[in-house]
Amino acid sequence: MAFWIASSPHNHNQAETSALMRLVTYALFPGIFAQWYFFGWGNLIHITLAVVTALISEFIVLSLRSKHGNKSTNKHTLSKQLFDGSAILTAVLIGICLPAIAPWWIAVIGSIFAVVVVKQLYGGLGQNPFNPAMAAYVMLLISFPVQMTSWQPPLSLMTVDLNLSNTISTIFTGFTSEGYSVEQLRADIDGFTMATPLDTLKTNASLGLTVYETMQNQIFGAHFSLGWEWINAAFLLGGVFLIFKKAIAWQTPASFLFSLFICTFIAYSISPDSSASTMFHWLSGGCMLGAFFILTDPVTGATSTKGRVIIGALAGLLVYVIRDFGGYPDGVAFAVLLCNMTAPLIDRYTRPRTYGHQPSITKQEEGK
Repeated sequence: MAFWIASSPHNHNQAETSALMRLVTYALFPGIFAQWYFFGWGNLIHITLAVVTALISEFIVLSLRSKHGNKSTNKHTLSKQLFDGSAILTAVLIGICLPAIAPWWIAVIGSIFAVVVVKQLYGGLGQNPFNPAMAAYVMLLISFPVQMTSWQPPLSLMTVDLNLSNTISTIFTGFTSEGYSVEQLRADIDGFTMATPLDTLKTNASLGLTVYETMQNQIFGAHFSLGWEWINAAFLLGGVFLIFKKAIAWQTPASFLFSLFICTFIAYSISPDSSASTMFHWLSGGCMLGAFFILTDPVTGATSTKGRVIIGALAGLLVYVIRDFGGYPDGVAFAVLLCNMTAPLIDRYTRPRTYGHQPSITKQEEGK
């Protein structure tokens, strides 16, 4: 059985699932490299753990399913589904989203939940209503808030040399080889535990500090958010590559970024002391990853052109509302899941009319 990814009913650019999944995974490489450069080996280790766990989980579920069908056919089906790239891509996205020094079991639990619960329990690829990676991320964030908010500062601000061996030791034991804990790794040169730029901005706003005062924190660097700005730029580069290769539709990310621009521009124009600029929102957190690699999921996103524009605009609005008024500093994952819920309804009312379709004749017209 072959899977084909195509947006019905009028998109004829069909690509076999495995080829599309590989292409999207390759497009993530610039962002992954930027994560490694600014935050060390942690995310690469989590990606490896997540991929291995996802493949094992998918193999077990598909093997159990094969017992109820034709065995000669199911061997071929199992192999093709296992290596279609969807589980690997989901695992890579989970590994990217996790804090670099989160414990190893976070990646394992997240991958199992994404593959077994969100994907396979709904029937497998093409049947899941929610994006598996984002559903797993939200589950982890709600279930393990301490581990999921253990973000380290960029390597340039760290007082401990977080090399490969120290990173492995921290992820699997909670301490470096010298005995430094996760909390000690997160402390800057002044001994204060650091958070992400988005979290720092939100916390300081609640304390009455202005955006300008908050931006003096070294975690923001010389521009918008040290390290994160280049990671988002790298994911943007990968996303543009996917659009150039026609692997994703441009309407969703363009609508998302424009919607976020409108919201942040209005807020910044009204109150620059309490609202960050558009560039800060664009280049912080999971903005570009969400715009080009999550919202464009052909299974859980909208399929019509108008639907993609609406989904992107809705996601941009939700991200702004959650970041500024919600209880979480980023909000991309929550926005994606909420948009996944609305996608079928939006598609229903924005789907192009089938060629040759005539409106139904009313009873009044029949009488005439």
